[in-house]
Amino acid sequence: MVDLSARLPDAVTDRLATLRSRVGSAVFSRVAGDEGSGRRARILGAEGPRWFAEDAAIRTVHGDASMFVGGLRALLLQSLHPLAMAGVAGHSGFRGDPWGRLQRTSYFLAATTFGPAEEAERVIARIKRAHVHVRGTAPDGRPYSASDPHLLRWVHVAEIDSFLSAHDRYGSTPLDAAGRDAYVADTARVARELGVPDPPESTAELRAQLDGYRPELAGTPAARDAARFLLWEPPLPLSARVPYSVLAAASVGLMPRWTRLPLRLPWLPVAEATVVRAGGHAITAGIRWVTSAPAQPPPMPPVHP
Repeated sequence: MVDLSARLPDAVTDRLATLRSRVGSAVFSRVAGDEGSGRRARILGAEGPRWFAEDAAIRTVHGDASMFVGGLRALLLQSLHPLAMAGVAGHSGFRGDPWGRLQRTSYFLAATTFGPAEEAERVIARIKRAHVHVRGTAPDGRPYSASDPHLLRWVHVAEIDSFLSAHDRYGSTPLDAAGRDAYVADTARVARELGVPDPPESTAELRAQLDGYRPELAGTPAARDAARFLLWEPPLPLSARVPYSVLAAASVGLMPRWTRLPLRLPWLPVAEATVVRAGGHAITAGIRWVTSAPAQPPPMPPVHP
């Protein structure tokens, strides 16, 4: 993104810098929560070996503003599995405490991608303990459990496909074919630690596993209710509704065509290829700008139902 500050009067530059810092701090506070600064120190400031090198593909993808688009797409896609959605509706509190869920999930992503191995292992252990208590019976009578390896893999492949799709379209430095395969392979490391069996390690395997789940997917009332909440009823002040609507449109624009009818999502191919795509580039560039201000860490988006 071009830095226009060098061409502007000092007074205007100062105001822009203040606005940039203020908005960046607000975004970070929403995504990271009150404990964000302390968590940031544990992730970025702590010494020790990491799971991934600084030039790893997973760091390129997970550190980019396109994750905001990918995170919302992941939630929409994941909701199509009736058992996964039953667990969300029954245990996640996504309506009552959406920001708390976002903050916990952002920390999981940041810790496993950028943090020391010790912190990553601690976060993984905490999630696995929480999964033990997420179980019940879906509206169709089938039992579900968050520890079910089959459901764990669905959550994983849906989110990884979403992150990669968003980065392909809106990332600042899109990956080549080898880099995309490397990203999927990197994420398999985290997936195995969570208990996911045979996670994909290439884009071809990712596509094959996603296709394998399609017979199990459906637009249940709970999934459509979640989509309405995420897209049309987000708990945001009026001032944030317009940029969020652009983000939401960009996320819907990345959803596969076969998901639109089950979730009652619009399909407007001409608008999505022009206006929506332009808006997606603008909103991700804006997020990238405010979160790259001095002292502002890159925040992480919502994933994991």
